[in-house]
Amino acid sequence: MNGHLNRRTVLAVGTAAAAAHLLPSGTATAADRTAPKSGPRPTKIPLSQNGWEIQHQANHVSTVWTRSVSGTGLSVEVRIGLPELLLLHIARRFHYEVQELRAGDILGWSGIGRTPLTSPASNLSSGTALRIVPGARSRGSYFPQQVHRIRDIVADCAGTVRWGGDDDSVDESLYYLATGPDSAGLTRVAPKFQEWSGRLGAATR
Repeated sequence: MNGHLNRRTVLAVGTAAAAAHLLPSGTATAADRTAPKSGPRPTKIPLSQNGWEIQHQANHVSTVWTRSVSGTGLSVEVRIGLPELLLLHIARRFHYEVQELRAGDILGWSGIGRTPLTSPASNLSSGTALRIVPGARSRGSYFPQQVHRIRDIVADCAGTVRWGGDDDSVDESLYYLATGPDSAGLTRVAPKFQEWSGRLGAATR
């Protein structure tokens, strides 16, 4: 070359400079787009023993709300949707078939506290468990005929609910969902209890 810039070189340099000038401030370049991004990552929400997300409060920015137990005059904090259909069904049938429930006999959601996430009791913190007659935790809290009725009630839930009285670490007051939120069993079994509750309500009005 003769040391002078030819016309093509001048045009190329000028075009590039103009394009760079026209880019708005903050426009990402190819290098920017491939650079690793820093910053806090979303915190993973802990799960209770049965695979449902733990809730840190009820009745406020939560999936856990206070629901009435038909025919008992009582209410309890449970996870809304399919879990409530199953758990409220358990409570209703217990009231009618095992033992009449009174104030303080049914407890739902409670904070996780120091309860291990591997413990069935942790399911209370996700709103997917109940304590019915909380003082009846140890084996032998019920007469044999009552145990038979409890097992019938749980069996009616077709594997979606478990009774703590059948666990290795016995807790006869605990009833909890035995399946996670993606279980096909929930969508198959739970809706029939909504219909049952409707019929019960119509009969008692």
